[in-house]
Amino acid sequence: MPKIHYKSAEEIELIRASAQMVSKTLAEVAKVIGPGVTTLELNNLAETYIRDNGGIPAFLNFHGFPYSLCISLNDQVVHGFPGKHVLVEGDLVSVDCGVILNKYYGDSAFTFAIGEVDEPTKTLMRVTRECLDKGIEKAVTGMRIGDIAYAVQEHAEKHKFGVVKELVGHGVGLELHEKPEVPNYGKRGSGIKLEEGMVIAIEPMINAGRAGIKFWDDGWTVSTVDGKASAHYEHTVAVKKGQADVLSTFSYIDDVLKEKNNN
Repeated sequence: MPKIHYKSAEEIELIRASAQMVSKTLAEVAKVIGPGVTTLELNNLAETYIRDNGGIPAFLNFHGFPYSLCISLNDQVVHGFPGKHVLVEGDLVSVDCGVILNKYYGDSAFTFAIGEVDEPTKTLMRVTRECLDKGIEKAVTGMRIGDIAYAVQEHAEKHKFGVVKELVGHGVGLELHEKPEVPNYGKRGSGIKLEEGMVIAIEPMINAGRAGIKFWDDGWTVSTVDGKASAHYEHTVAVKKGQADVLSTFSYIDDVLKEKNNN
């Protein structure tokens, strides 16, 4: 059974640097995302930014994945392929990004509204981001994986949303996907105990309708079974005593979106 790799303070700082580059890459995407832009343009922009800043796109060629970003539209949950699709007003777009910097991985995802979206979609986005925050609150020494999972599930289901169960968060470090797995559903007090030195990606994938998903023939793309929208937010987080240390950030993205909305 693969073991958990506990990180030193120095390693956590290296992961933070990589995670911060992911956050800044997503902010570059935020600057240009909007109606009339293709998802492949977003992918190419991100890849250029990562390489120009000394990083390596972590997703490119990962188990054969052919792009630097996962871009998932509307009813797609995760692992969508960038392509010639032109974004239009009302689209919901989840962008997942990974970077390797100094051999260490960072991983984060953010869901964008294209132009004006309807109120149910806004609620889905807000609740999914809140699910992430509530999961992070439990990522402290002495808690258990199940406490994170329960916090996410309880908040999502309180709003009558479906929690994806087949896909999970994960450890992050010298590999993109390390132990432990971090599900978005579970029982409080269950699972392995959280200890200092663990670095994990917490990533709620929440559906507007049913929890069920289907896998596409491309071997990657995952979408909802009922065709309703899905949202996805993710942070790379170091487990600490008292309060989790969030290594990635949405602050760069939020600043960009605020500026766009004011113009």
